[in-house]
Amino acid sequence: MKRRREVACTVDLEMTHDHFHAHVDLKGVYVDPGDEVLVRNTPNRIAFGTQTTFDSSAEVRRASWLKRQVVKLTGGTAIHELYEVGFEG
Repeated sequence: MKRRREVACTVDLEMTHDHFHAHVDLKGVYVDPGDEVLVRNTPNRIAFGTQTTFDSSAEVRRASWLKRQVVKLTGGTAIHELYEVGFEG
């Protein structure tokens, strides 16, 4: 298996009152834990209230076996850095 691979992808960007997201659909490639993806030729901003979808390319860098195992072991604890939960009573 190649360590680096160029693939086609579709990029979906939206910045509206209801949604703020960037989704990438890699064509024919499954990304495993620890892999890195670099999407090329993406706009650095879109106007508020718009949604756009376009075709681009991406470089997928495969993780080594050791890095993949470390990510699998520590991935569950790192997810807590991405969100905050609060309750009001």
